[in-house]
Amino acid sequence: MFLWLYLTPLLLLIDPHACTAQECAEFVDLDLSHAFIGTSVRVRLLLYTSEKGMCGTLMSHTDPTAHPQFNTSRLTTFLIHGYRPTGSPPRWLPTITELLLARTDMNLIVVDWNNGAATVNYFKAVENTHTVADNLTAFLEKLKENGVSMSSVHMIGISLGAHISGFVGANMNGSIGRITALDPAGPQFTGTLLKDRLDPSDAQFVDVLHTDIDALGFREPLGHIDFYPNAGTDQPGCPKTIFSGSSYFKCDHQRSVFLYMESIKRVCEHKAYPCESYRGFLDGLCTSCERFGDAGCPVFGYDVTGWKDVLLKLNQTKTYFTTNPASPFCMTKYRVEVMIWNKAARWGRLTVKLHGADQEAVATIDHAAFEFKRFTGTRLLAQFDKDVKSVMKMSLKFSTGNVLQPKNKLRVLRVRLTPLEGRERPLCRYDVVVEEDREVTFRPLPCQDSNF
Repeated sequence: MFLWLYLTPLLLLIDPHACTAQECAEFVDLDLSHAFIGTSVRVRLLLYTSEKGMCGTLMSHTDPTAHPQFNTSRLTTFLIHGYRPTGSPPRWLPTITELLLARTDMNLIVVDWNNGAATVNYFKAVENTHTVADNLTAFLEKLKENGVSMSSVHMIGISLGAHISGFVGANMNGSIGRITALDPAGPQFTGTLLKDRLDPSDAQFVDVLHTDIDALGFREPLGHIDFYPNAGTDQPGCPKTIFSGSSYFKCDHQRSVFLYMESIKRVCEHKAYPCESYRGFLDGLCTSCERFGDAGCPVFGYDVTGWKDVLLKLNQTKTYFTTNPASPFCMTKYRVEVMIWNKAARWGRLTVKLHGADQEAVATIDHAAFEFKRFTGTRLLAQFDKDVKSVMKMSLKFSTGNVLQPKNKLRVLRVRLTPLEGRERPLCRYDVVVEEDREVTFRPLPCQDSNF
């Protein structure tokens, strides 16, 4: 009794909100020791809403209505991670959580299956995906019983999480509104039956991003629309040699998440172009967007649902775009048409620069040597690292790579620069001589109608 008399004043000094942080549920943080021993599947559902911001709530699997902040009339988004060989939480998780909450009013459920994904045995993690999917299916059935429309459910799956989303979607007979797959895992899924991987029938709309098809990702199309930035392999800015450490193995794979986060934030737009091959895209053979009607070519990422109706009619669409090595990843695309009046044909590569009032953008078209012929327009796709809003000057540089041979001149009768992603008028310049390996700069003018 006497002890309480002394302690009571001290207890009254404690801030009643001091323990608030402990009320926030967090993603399980494991380490390599757990991965070596192996972990059994345990699925935790962390609910994030605008009311509580970045403070997660551990949800009941059997009674979703036990959480007042869960609103059945909102969009419900599931975020499902993939393989965790070290057991650590994904470093991008807080950022994408915050971006999704800022984007729209939603119930965001982070599916924490780190217990099950954290193992050095990848094959065991693959096996565990079915257990996780069955758990989530049961939870979705509970949501359905409580009035949640399956059309309002969006599942975002990364790597193994993409196939988990597919399994859940198949279990729900394709009634889920949308599945977004970020570089779906390839190993153990390539060459399997439809029931053993993600496919377009798993949701009303399936959009897929491929960034590491030659290693950890899935090569073939899996959705109603499949995006292949930089051909889906060797992402710019990622290490090229094993001496770079672990980033050499995971950078391309993880780039899918960073590209998608940029689309959520609307940093810039990635117009994606349908094409049979990446080489055809780079050659400028696939710049037509007529099949998509007035909306034009689809924009990669969170807002691709704006093209949902036309994409469903097209059944399956494979698209390409290119990116910068770092954020902002978007590139600005122009069609460059060069007509020469040299008597003999010239083979070479072009570097094009656009100069604005306070910035400069560069496009190096060097994936192949192009043939420039007399009085024949050679069309090239120029992808610039920046978007120059008002082009004041333009530079051209022609190169052949032939060090031991005499330097050539490219006698340009006309160069025409047409923006592919804007409504600006094409710009032209007439009668320019470009000496090999020497940059020439000039002021382009609005093109005039002519016979050439």
